[in-house]
Parts: sequence; C-alpha cells; structure tokens
Amino acid sequence: MALTPARTMPGVLELLPLDQIAFQRMLDVIRRNYERFGFLPIETPVIEYSDVLLTKTGGETERQVYFVQSTGALNAAKDDEGMPELALRFDLTVPLARYVAEHERDLSFPFRRYQMQKVYRGERAQRGRFREFYQCDIDVIGKDVLSVRYDAEVPAVIYSVFRELNIGAFTIQLNNRKLMRGYFESLGIVDGEQQMLVLREVDKLDKRGADYVRDMLTGETFGLSAEVAQKILAFVQVRSISLQDAYDKLDALGAGPEAMEQGRNELKEVLGLIHAFGVPETHYVLNLSIARGLDYYTGTVYETTLNDHPQIGSICSGGRYENLASQYTKSQLPGVGISIGLTRLYWQLRDAGLINTATSTVDVLVTQMDAAQLPAYLALASELRGAGIATEVVLEGGKLGKQFKYADRAGIRFVIVLGEDEIAKGVVTVKDLRREDQFEVARSELIKTLRVELEQAAAMG
Repeated sequence: MALTPARTMPGVLELLPLDQIAFQRMLDVIRRNYERFGFLPIETPVIEYSDVLLTKTGGETERQVYFVQSTGALNAAKDDEGMPELALRFDLTVPLARYVAEHERDLSFPFRRYQMQKVYRGERAQRGRFREFYQCDIDVIGKDVLSVRYDAEVPAVIYSVFRELNIGAFTIQLNNRKLMRGYFESLGIVDGEQQMLVLREVDKLDKRGADYVRDMLTGETFGLSAEVAQKILAFVQVRSISLQDAYDKLDALGAGPEAMEQGRNELKEVLGLIHAFGVPETHYVLNLSIARGLDYYTGTVYETTLNDHPQIGSICSGGRYENLASQYTKSQLPGVGISIGLTRLYWQLRDAGLINTATSTVDVLVTQMDAAQLPAYLALASELRGAGIATEVVLEGGKLGKQFKYADRAGIRFVIVLGEDEIAKGVVTVKDLRREDQFEVARSELIKTLRVELEQAAAMG
C-alpha cells in the first residue's frame, strides 16, 4: 500500500516544541495581563449556527467562512428536524455578541471578558496569512450606557501586555470615528454610506500613500473636489508628539457639527485618562488617519505599531461600538475592546528576528547509569518535582553521551548523573549544558542549588 504523504494544508501554523513553548509563553503573558486588569475568561464553540454567525455580515466575510459539511447522525438530524447550517467562527466578536445576548440575565454589567481561541477564515494561502489563527480579545460591555473612561483603560491594558512581551518600542495610536464623521459632515459629506466609504479609503493612507487616497477621493467613485480632498488629507495627517500637543491639534481643527464636537471631547477625555492610567506619553499618540475599516466602530479606535518595524503593521487594534448585540436582543449593549492576532504577530516577529526559540519547559534530565539503580533515579526525580522543578528521567538507558546529546537537542539545561561513585560519596554530578560546565553537589543541597540557578536564569530572561 502506498504511503500517504505527511502534510498540512496551507495557511496553518504548526510549530516544533521549543517554538511552541515560545508561542505559549506569549499567550501566558497576554492572559496574565488581561486578568491583572480584572477581565474574566470565556470560551465559545468553534462551530456556530451560520444564520447566527452571519446575521450582520455578508459579501467578502461570507466568502471566507468555512461551512461545516455534516455527515452521519448529524446529517440525518438535520434532514429530520430542519437543523440550520453550521459554520466555523471567523472572529470572536460575533460569538461574543451572541454569548452576551444569550446569557444577558446571568451576567454582571459592565461585563469584562477576555477570550483567547482559534478562529477560521478561508484566506487565500500566502506568506503571513493564516486560515487558522489565535485571536486574543478583551471587551467591556455595558448595559444601556458605557462611559468613555473604559476607552482609556484599554490602552493601559495594551501597554501592560506589550511592555511585558518585550518585543521592542511600540506606540498606541488613537482616533475617534465621531470626530472623523463630523469633520466630513463639515465638508458637505453628509451621507452615512459615503462617509463610510471615505473612511475606508482614509484607512489605506499609511499603506497606499497620500497620492493614492487623493486620486480615489477625486475620482469617479467619490467625485470630491480637489479642495475637499486636500482638506481631508490635511486632517488625516495630523499626528501628536505629546499629550499637550494632541490637545492643541484637536483645538486647532476649529468648530464643527455636533458629532465632531462630541468626538473631540471624547478623545480629549480618553487621552487625558490614559496618562492617569500610568501609560507614558511616549507610548501613545493622536493619529487622525486611524479609521478601522469595520462598520460597527462608532467612537474611539486604536491601532498599535512597533516603532522600529512599521512594515509589520498593526499588532493590536480595536475600538468602541454602540450596540454589540442589536441583531440578537432589544437591549442596548455598548462596548469597547481590542484584539491581538497572535498567530500572525508571532510569525511576523519570528520572521523579523525579534523572538527566538524558547528553552525547554523541562529543567532537569536525570540520566540512567545503571538499570539496577532505576528506583533511585525515580525517587530523585520525584523529589525534584515535589520541589517544583520540572524533571524527566531517562527510562531506557544507553550510552551516557547519547543521553547528553538528547538533553541538548531537547533544550534541557541541567543533566544529573548519579552513578556508583556519586552514590558512595552522597553527591550528584550536575552538568550545565548552557554554560558547558559541570560540578558536584551534595545530594541534600541539590534542590537548593538548582533553585538558585533557575531563579538566576529567570531573572536574566
């Protein structure tokens, strides 16, 4: 029988163990910081009813959705009971909307949740684009109202996460959709649909450049005058270098319609409170080109970029929306949140050489010198594990050099040798593969010695 080639489909990220550890540690950092700010975990099913999943979407989104082709008993149940079609979730926001609407009576508001799960999109397979990937989201959902003060808390979470991830200098960029819409209205662009289309073009400024955006705005699709297009370009190229500079530039925009004034006031309050939350002014700026292409954002919007690697693009984005679950419930549920697309971010950081393969989660390998002494090796390993030191035992023996080579390839730092001579002297030999040296230590002092070494290693990162 011919062998089936071992292969994965394009668009998935499958890692070797030490790379998976590095990825997992990034997940742990994100989770730890989310919980530090009082967010609670939830998980939702990978599979949702397609009519629920696609209630407010269509077009390009629907073309990227993976629909579930059910078989067997499930297919029979579908035929007998008219079961709706099923699909894999394409983000975590729509499932959150369904979750909040379904459990509304059992939740405490404001509802603060984090969710770190895989989502699925039928993307065209290409470098850095994934069909299966992790998203790490936080959202605060209010009942009827939600203060813009929560909009200021979100950047504080972003700052905390990326400071601990230690992947380089970063900047959180902020804008407000009300401010943008109000400014467009002051230029005579009052139709909501046209405003949204202009927003989508403006959102391409950093990627396509000012000339492209100007040509699109003055072309057949929009038909705006050169003067209006230039005013829009001047508006979206506003950047701040400090908190006071942000205030000054917002004031310099001049008076405008009610939406513009409301957006400006919200943005000023948010910018000031971010500082109060402890985020240094060096890490957040006003950027009036940030629009976020999704239709449901209504107020504050965010994008975070690495200062030295702008080609990576946004590493964390999100914003404020007025009513998360209007398609599922009559309740008014405003919210604000952000998402980190961790799979893509990890791939880009590794590709740019900003993160390395991790060390093993195993601290110690106990070698086997003599099969007759296996109970002693197992007892030693049990003692180490009881002290919180992750330990593996060589169970099949073999040449000592081969055991050392195994430890080195597996990324295990410390190798313990307990032979007849060591047992007779009441010591163990410890080889440190990282420093490429070895030493003897009294059996009674082994745990203390290893703890000191591991704590020093942890402190050095």
